Amino acid sequence: MIDRDSKELTVGAHENKMGFRLSNTTELIFDNVRVPVENRIGEGLHIALNALNLSRAFISTLGVGIMQRALDEAMAYGASAVPAAPHQIPDGSADADMAIKIEASRCLVNNTMKLMDAGHLVQKEGAITKTFVSDCMQEVTSNAVQIFGGYGYSKEYPIEKLMRNAKIFRIFEGTNQIQRLTIAKALEKEYK
Repeated sequence: MIDRDSKELTVGAHENKMGFRLSNTTELIFDNVRVPVENRIGEGLHIALNALNLSRAFISTLGVGIMQRALDEAMAYGASAVPAAPHQIPDGSADADMAIKIEASRCLVNNTMKLMDAGHLVQKEGAITKTFVSDCMQEVTSNAVQIFGGYGYSKEYPIEKLMRNAKIFRIFEGTNQIQRLTIAKALEKEYK
């Protein structure tokens, strides 16, 4: 642990991000920092990597919440909207696809959390969960925006914010491309 008031630590300016704006992001600049032995949490990269395993599953719970909100908003809007023409009446398949992705994501998150509670490292499972959920988030929030039509692109409705927030989930805690490499390496070990 490093004291925030340490003269060797500088906190940079807040990033002006596209989404996830309530989560402040800053640069931390370390200049010849020395950490006393009593402030050390542990030794080795495995501590940081295991923390990432756990956080990948945890952030997926947030993703399920964002998707659920997108579906809730789309359903409420769809129920109140008066179609301008018969060809704009949705057939319900987008709603159904959104619900399928949300439920599958919820089940995957719950399974990974159970494994974590049982003491498993969940490296592969965390990577699978994070990748699947964040990919679904992009599709679910995009479909919700589509249901709103032009209003979905407007900041007048909350749906565009959900879509912007969903994007970061494919990037942070390791990009989905990196997660796929992690999954592939784990599979190689399992099938040797």
